[in-house]
Amino acid sequence: MVVSCARRAAHPCCLQKRFSFLCCFKISLMAAVLLIPKPSDACDPPPRFEFMKPNATKSSYNPGDVVYFVCRPGYKPVVPPRPMSSVCQANNMWTPLQEACTAKQCQHPGEPVNGQLVAVNGSFAFGSQIHYSCNEGYRLVGQRILYCEISTADERKVTWSDDPPLCIRIMCPPPGKIPNGKYTGSEKDEFEYNEVVIYSCNPSNGPDEYSLVGESNLICTGNGVWSSNPPECKVVKCPFPNPENGRLLSGFRKKYYYKATVTFECNPGYYHEGENTAVCGSNSTWEPAKPTCLKEPESPHTTMPPSSTTTPPGPRPNPGDDTNDDGPKTLGGGIIAVIVVSVLAVVVVVGGFLCYRHKKKGEREPGAEYHAYQVKSTMPADH
Repeated sequence: MVVSCARRAAHPCCLQKRFSFLCCFKISLMAAVLLIPKPSDACDPPPRFEFMKPNATKSSYNPGDVVYFVCRPGYKPVVPPRPMSSVCQANNMWTPLQEACTAKQCQHPGEPVNGQLVAVNGSFAFGSQIHYSCNEGYRLVGQRILYCEISTADERKVTWSDDPPLCIRIMCPPPGKIPNGKYTGSEKDEFEYNEVVIYSCNPSNGPDEYSLVGESNLICTGNGVWSSNPPECKVVKCPFPNPENGRLLSGFRKKYYYKATVTFECNPGYYHEGENTAVCGSNSTWEPAKPTCLKEPESPHTTMPPSSTTTPPGPRPNPGDDTNDDGPKTLGGGIIAVIVVSVLAVVVVVGGFLCYRHKKKGEREPGAEYHAYQVKSTMPADH
């Protein structure tokens, strides 16, 4: 029996066993080649610019497509005008295109009265800002910084973010009134910058006068407030400064009112602590303290009289020292007498010794015995 193979559609790799591997390799290679991407015939998205953008966009651009650009909000075409379109070419590149828009300008707001404005970047272009300041003595009312931005009423225009501020003159309200006193210009309702008011006290109806305690001159400052609080008018009277164990040197008067000043010193044997000056303070007390003299402590190692200085006692000098702060000490009378007696004794001893030597010398001279015999022989017998 003969077996024949029927005709049917078979996989190419099954035609012949010996060619099956080669057949499968060729088919896979052809499929891979067909899957390799071919160069696109479309352009990339159109170029981007800072001041302009495409009027319309789409997902792909073929050669010959044209893209038209418009200025972004806040910008306008330059003068002279430049091209604002680009074409997708056959080489898939866009035709060259330059920036063709520039920033719009806000109107000059005008110089403020009694003030100045400064453009930060030197222009009033969209996105810039200006700063305001006022002259001395004037206050800024409104926004200090304005920005050039897109108008909310019309997006095609640019305008400033707020109205220009104003510079108004600084004024102070009347300063406070005080009992028993007054100030200059009290009839005015307001005072200008740097204006000065002067306070003074009314005459007193009692035996003691009023003292002005605090600043007498107040100045209207740049913040619209006075330089200090109003002063007071009141009786300030300190007790008579009669320091015990001391005396006044200056500041003599019958009554001691506010800021009266005295100086004093202490009697010998007393001292004071701190300064020897006292001032009558606003609380009717002496400042820093009432004049007081304290007794110096006695030292058992010295007989020197107590110091009459007005400073606290310090270390006493040693009695055996020969010098002090003022120079050599003066010798006492007892020491001088001892020295004189010693000198006289020395003179007497030396004189006696010289007489004795002279007498001995005369007895030893030649002829002295013969002369004595002659004198003796010539004397009468009854001698």
